[in-house]
Amino acid sequence: MPEDDHEPLETTAQRRARRAQFLRDLNEARELRDRVQPRRARAARMRQQMRMRTFRW
Repeated sequence: MPEDDHEPLETTAQRRARRAQFLRDLNEARELRDRVQPRRARAARMRQQMRMRTFRW
């Protein structure tokens, strides 16, 4: 590892912005996958509903 490139630690705002962009991309990818594979998406929704129904508060 080179020792000469000391980058300052990123600020909280930069980290939040990067995380927000990542989450937007992730959500977009999920929506695309759901459109491409509707049967699998429906099955995943059913599993999620079952998990929520059986979850105890």
